Amino acid sequence: MDISELTMPTAPFAQWEKEIAQYWDDSDAFKKSLELRRAGKPYVFYDGPPFATGLPHYGHLLASTIKDIFPRFETMRGRYVERVWGWDCHGLPIENIVEKDRQLATKKDIEAFGVAAFNDACRDTVLTYAGEWKKTIRRLGRWVDMDRAYKTMDTTFMESTWWVFAQLWKKGLIYEGHKAMHICPRCVTPLSNFEVAQGYKDVKDLSATAKFRVRNASEKLGVEGDVRVLAWTTTPWTFPGNVLLAVGAEIVYAVVKIEGDETVYIAAKERLNEMIDNKKYEVVRELPGSALVGLTYEPLFSYYASTPNAFRVVAADFVTTESGTGVVHIAPAFGEDDYNVGKREDVGMVQHVGMDGVFRPEVTDFAGREVKPKDDPTATDVEIIKWLAHHDALFSKAKYEHSYPHCWRCDTPLLNYTTSSWFVKVTHLTDDLLATNEKTHWVPGHIKDGRFGKWLEGARDWAVSRNRFWGTPLPIWKSEDGDVLCFGSVAELEEACGKPVDDLHKQHVDAIVIEKDGKTYRRIPEVLDCWFESGSMPYGQLHYPFENKAKFEAGFPAEFIGEGQDQTRGWFYTLHVLATALTRGENPSITVEGGMVPAFRNVIVNGIILAEDGKKMSKRLKNYPDPVEIVEKYSADALRWYLAASPVVRAEELRFSEREVDEVYKKTMLIFWNVVEFLQLYTKDGALAGGTVAGTGNVLDRWIMARLHQLTGTVTRSLEAYDLVTATHSIADFITELSQWYVRRSRDRFKEPTDDARAAAATLHDVVMTVAKLMAPFAPFISEKAYMTLGGEKASVHHEDWPTAGAVDAGVIEQMESARKIVEMGLAARAEAKMKIRQPLAALHVTGVAVDAAFAEIIADELNVKVVDASTDESGITKEAAGIRIVLDITITDSLRQEGVARELVRAINEQRKQLGFTIADHAVVSVASESSWLRDAIAAHMNTMSTQARATITVQAEVAGEPTLIFDEGAVHITVTK
Repeated sequence: MDISELTMPTAPFAQWEKEIAQYWDDSDAFKKSLELRRAGKPYVFYDGPPFATGLPHYGHLLASTIKDIFPRFETMRGRYVERVWGWDCHGLPIENIVEKDRQLATKKDIEAFGVAAFNDACRDTVLTYAGEWKKTIRRLGRWVDMDRAYKTMDTTFMESTWWVFAQLWKKGLIYEGHKAMHICPRCVTPLSNFEVAQGYKDVKDLSATAKFRVRNASEKLGVEGDVRVLAWTTTPWTFPGNVLLAVGAEIVYAVVKIEGDETVYIAAKERLNEMIDNKKYEVVRELPGSALVGLTYEPLFSYYASTPNAFRVVAADFVTTESGTGVVHIAPAFGEDDYNVGKREDVGMVQHVGMDGVFRPEVTDFAGREVKPKDDPTATDVEIIKWLAHHDALFSKAKYEHSYPHCWRCDTPLLNYTTSSWFVKVTHLTDDLLATNEKTHWVPGHIKDGRFGKWLEGARDWAVSRNRFWGTPLPIWKSEDGDVLCFGSVAELEEACGKPVDDLHKQHVDAIVIEKDGKTYRRIPEVLDCWFESGSMPYGQLHYPFENKAKFEAGFPAEFIGEGQDQTRGWFYTLHVLATALTRGENPSITVEGGMVPAFRNVIVNGIILAEDGKKMSKRLKNYPDPVEIVEKYSADALRWYLAASPVVRAEELRFSEREVDEVYKKTMLIFWNVVEFLQLYTKDGALAGGTVAGTGNVLDRWIMARLHQLTGTVTRSLEAYDLVTATHSIADFITELSQWYVRRSRDRFKEPTDDARAAAATLHDVVMTVAKLMAPFAPFISEKAYMTLGGEKASVHHEDWPTAGAVDAGVIEQMESARKIVEMGLAARAEAKMKIRQPLAALHVTGVAVDAAFAEIIADELNVKVVDASTDESGITKEAAGIRIVLDITITDSLRQEGVARELVRAINEQRKQLGFTIADHAVVSVASESSWLRDAIAAHMNTMSTQARATITVQAEVAGEPTLIFDEGAVHITVTK
């Protein structure tokens, strides 16, 4: 199929985009583009694989657009850019879907269901919408091989992930530790700190201040009576696990009596006014926090009353008076500070809540209750507060609004929980991570040392184990005495167990028992954090180092990567950590030029696409247009361009606007296509063939070529700097100038087959073909259509070489800018004088800038004045701007008035030609009638010019019939047009 013969509707473009996509399929255009550049230097980019458990949304289309633009650009520049799709397969997103489908509410339900059956169900769910994804990506115009897509659940990918883990193990960067971490009680697994960072929400919780009865107040403080220390928390459900109270040694505390209350209270003096609201109180005594250390108190709850070294007041440097009472209640199982204080004070560990977020049986009053129910997060806190009130242990309660972490996948409120996990020693790598970040170019630049750099500076050790099922198992086997074996390949495991291993998933490798040196080793139950897989993607997609070793190392680190801002604490981060760890040191696991390197050299960070009202896009709310409908209505090219040209590619938010997509369609795509159709209209019969760009030296040709070279340089430099906004805006501005200035100013040049017309045709052809190539990465369909319609020599514009910018004639650009500025000022002067543009005027006087004759001719024609000169005549309308001064002579002679009438008549005749459907080849027969002899004389005086401009034979009559076509001050005119 010859694409140049496809249908050419001016709007919409959707139909021939589909035809072009089919042409690409039929001609293997993508495959051939790779073959043409096979000998070129590899250009590697990382394409973060999506899950196929949902349909593509605008965020996916944005990412895919960005990831299509640069491979197309670099391919045209001669690089070999292999593009193979990938699928994310493991992790909680898949597990949650299967849990819902199979009605498995808890981890115990999954175990009862069977791990093998559960994982098989996960495998079956992974590619639910793969077919829809393939359709959407193809319709978007992206070239990527989806037929050979890698999957993170492939044994080859998992083996490479094992290799990465084993390399870190050998470097001493892996350890098992007991730490306070955030856990998801629904998923029953810890999360890494960067996962937690993705899920914070502003919520309203309940805070409570409890009264802890001091046992030795008389002995330690000399205070008699019922003495209570007040401690505040925003998590009342942790009170049953309290074992210590912490004070600040240097903070001033007060012993207080409140009017109408016999109890004596202790709290930070600075907090009293806020704590004791609308009540009178007396400060009996002031003392430093150090004096309170050693106080003992009765436990609020009796469940763990026998805990050794518990129920004491201790000092801690993290205690402040910014909120609460200046006294912190310590539950070591919940929170890093609490854990560290409990460990320091040698207090027995109390974990009154299980990993599933449920009170343990010994917490008899609340046993089996969820501490943070997803559907009502404060329900348990309410019950705890009621219990405290009933047992005279509640001082006050209040609603408290704060930012609280939720599971980034299932949206369950997280718990800060002390448990064991396997960690990567990220803190050991901080200096190296910052050093490799210096080798990366970030767009926008502030992310580098800002959001990402600050995150690296404060990065904690990475918890990489998950108490889940569907994932890459940790490659660790442990004996009863704690000895550990770590495997980095299938071959190593096969050698150790003496049997073949075909699948590395949990249900298979958990059954493998290893006997070595008289010890029995069994695999630990955890699987790897799926973010560890994401960070291993560069190696896993090529099965490195087991295959493609030379290929991988030739293209590492990647030239480019792009994703959303949230990935600064997700995919970008894990890629960066693992690449730095694998390439650092005297014996790096990966040896590449440049020594220790990041995973990527250039990165675009995009922002979030919101609904037009500024809210999150919601299918339930239906507050955004369907992406498929937008593509069909305005074209894939228009949507791609809109996204690439928007602030969203600079990490800013974008409120999606269908109106703005429509503007791109009309002001960029449609205008460009109109230029293509204009050129084809005048050149399709060969009448204007044979011209050269050098041509007659017409100043318009010289100017548009200078602007074209300027544009080519700008777009090239912008794409080299990964600046999509400058590139797209520059092309769009050029298309506007091309249509509204060059083509409009040159339109009459095309009407007769002169040398100047042939030069104009050659120039416009060269310009349009070059613009098509510059547009190709951004708008692959319309650029292809224009290229083939105008006789492109290759099978596709995407097989062409990238245009090279020639020398820019800055002088002609500067002079044209001045000319256009003068025209703008002249039009403003006409508007002020209320002079229609079709009314000729005598002169425009210009000072402040020299105007060459060729430019003066353009100015005169644009402003419809007889003369443009440098006279200092001051009679007329004056305008000044940018150092330029103009004076427009608005004196109208009888001759000028006649010429104005003739121009109005030509306009009216051409309007009727258009309404009658005349083509440029049709000659019109026109009868002009008026009772005014002055008007008939005016028409007769300009008959030759009118006939030429209207492509008509004109006769003038006095006899009038019907309604008038035009009315002048001198009378009415009736016009009749026929073929």
